[in-house]
Amino acid sequence: MADNWDSILISTMNDVPGYDIVEVYGEVFGLVVRARNILSNLGAMLRMLVGGEVGAYTQLLTESRLHAVERLRKAAAEKGANAVIAMRFDCAELANIMSEIAAYGTAVKIQKRR
Repeated sequence: MADNWDSILISTMNDVPGYDIVEVYGEVFGLVVRARNILSNLGAMLRMLVGGEVGAYTQLLTESRLHAVERLRKAAAEKGANAVIAMRFDCAELANIMSEIAAYGTAVKIQKRR
Protein backbone atom coordinates (compact mmCIF):
# COMPACT_ATOMS: atom_id res chain seq x y z
CA MET A 1 0.00 0.00 0.00
CA ALA A 2 1.26 3.47 -0.80
CA ASP A 3 2.64 5.25 2.25
CA ASN A 4 1.12 8.57 1.29
CA TRP A 5 -2.01 8.74 -0.86
CA ASP A 6 -1.26 12.27 -2.05
CA SER A 7 1.92 10.99 -3.74
CA ILE A 8 -0.10 8.70 -6.07
CA LEU A 9 0.81 9.62 -9.64
CA ILE A 10 -2.17 10.25 -11.89
CA SER A 11 -1.88 10.08 -15.68
CA THR A 12 -4.50 10.54 -18.36
CA MET A 13 -2.32 8.38 -20.61
CA ASN A 14 -2.47 4.58 -20.71
CA ASP A 15 1.11 4.31 -19.53
CA VAL A 16 3.78 6.37 -17.78
CA PRO A 17 6.86 7.12 -19.91
CA GLY A 18 10.01 5.72 -18.32
CA TYR A 19 8.06 3.35 -16.07
CA ASP A 20 6.83 -0.23 -16.36
CA ILE A 21 3.47 -1.32 -15.03
CA VAL A 22 4.29 -4.23 -12.74
CA GLU A 23 0.85 -4.82 -11.24
CA VAL A 24 -2.72 -3.89 -12.14
CA TYR A 25 -5.26 -3.52 -9.34
CA GLY A 26 -8.29 -2.54 -11.41
CA GLU A 27 -10.70 0.34 -11.64
CA VAL A 28 -10.84 2.98 -8.96
CA PHE A 29 -12.94 6.11 -8.67
CA GLY A 30 -13.54 9.16 -6.54
CA LEU A 31 -17.08 10.52 -6.46
CA VAL A 32 -18.41 13.88 -5.27
CA VAL A 33 -21.97 15.18 -5.31
CA ARG A 34 -22.39 18.86 -4.54
CA ALA A 35 -25.55 20.91 -4.17
CA ARG A 36 -25.65 24.47 -5.39
CA ASN A 37 -26.95 27.07 -2.99
CA ILE A 38 -29.93 29.28 -3.82
CA LEU A 39 -27.80 32.43 -4.13
CA SER A 40 -25.59 30.75 -6.73
CA ASN A 41 -28.68 29.67 -8.64
CA LEU A 42 -30.07 33.23 -8.62
CA GLY A 43 -26.72 34.62 -9.73
CA ALA A 44 -26.55 32.07 -12.53
CA MET A 45 -30.03 33.02 -13.74
CA LEU A 46 -29.06 36.67 -13.85
CA ARG A 47 -25.81 35.82 -15.64
CA MET A 48 -27.79 33.92 -18.28
CA LEU A 49 -29.61 37.15 -19.12
CA VAL A 50 -26.44 39.15 -19.78
CA GLY A 51 -24.00 36.37 -20.67
CA GLY A 52 -20.54 35.58 -19.34
CA GLU A 53 -18.93 33.21 -16.90
CA VAL A 54 -20.75 32.15 -13.75
CA GLY A 55 -17.85 32.40 -11.33
CA ALA A 56 -19.57 30.67 -8.41
CA TYR A 57 -20.24 27.58 -10.55
CA THR A 58 -16.72 27.59 -11.95
CA GLN A 59 -15.32 27.60 -8.42
CA LEU A 60 -17.77 24.90 -7.27
CA LEU A 61 -16.88 22.58 -10.16
CA THR A 62 -13.12 23.21 -9.80
CA GLU A 63 -13.25 22.36 -6.08
CA SER A 64 -15.42 19.32 -6.81
CA ARG A 65 -12.96 17.96 -9.39
CA LEU A 66 -10.06 18.42 -6.97
CA HIS A 67 -12.03 16.61 -4.26
CA ALA A 68 -12.90 13.76 -6.66
CA VAL A 69 -9.21 13.35 -7.57
CA GLU A 70 -8.29 13.31 -3.87
CA ARG A 71 -10.79 10.48 -3.32
CA LEU A 72 -9.45 8.68 -6.41
CA ARG A 73 -5.92 8.82 -4.96
CA LYS A 74 -7.15 7.43 -1.62
CA ALA A 75 -8.99 4.58 -3.37
CA ALA A 76 -5.85 3.69 -5.35
CA ALA A 77 -3.68 3.75 -2.21
CA GLU A 78 -6.14 1.43 -0.43
CA LYS A 79 -5.57 -1.13 -3.20
CA GLY A 80 -1.78 -0.83 -2.89
CA ALA A 81 -1.24 1.20 -6.07
CA ASN A 82 1.28 3.97 -6.56
CA ALA A 83 -0.31 5.33 -9.76
CA VAL A 84 -3.57 5.68 -11.66
CA ILE A 85 -3.52 5.51 -15.44
CA ALA A 86 -6.17 6.44 -18.02
CA MET A 87 -7.78 8.88 -15.56
CA ARG A 88 -10.95 10.56 -16.77
CA PHE A 89 -13.73 12.75 -15.40
CA ASP A 90 -17.43 12.17 -15.76
CA CYS A 91 -19.97 14.81 -14.76
CA ALA A 92 -23.73 14.78 -14.46
CA GLU A 93 -26.50 16.96 -13.12
CA LEU A 94 -28.90 15.54 -10.55
CA ALA A 95 -32.39 16.97 -10.00
CA ASN A 96 -31.31 20.31 -11.51
CA ILE A 97 -29.73 21.32 -8.19
CA MET A 98 -26.76 19.00 -7.71
CA SER A 99 -23.65 18.17 -9.69
CA GLU A 100 -21.98 14.77 -9.65
CA ILE A 101 -18.30 14.60 -10.52
CA ALA A 102 -16.49 11.28 -10.81
CA ALA A 103 -12.77 10.84 -11.39
CA TYR A 104 -11.92 7.30 -12.47
CA GLY A 105 -9.07 5.26 -13.86
CA THR A 106 -7.01 2.10 -13.44
CA ALA A 107 -4.98 1.61 -10.26
CA VAL A 108 -1.51 0.21 -10.99
CA LYS A 109 1.89 -0.24 -9.46
CA ILE A 110 4.64 1.29 -11.58
CA GLN A 111 8.39 0.87 -11.38
CA LYS A 112 11.07 3.05 -12.97
CA ARG A 113 12.47 1.39 -16.07
CA ARG A 114 16.15 0.36 -15.79
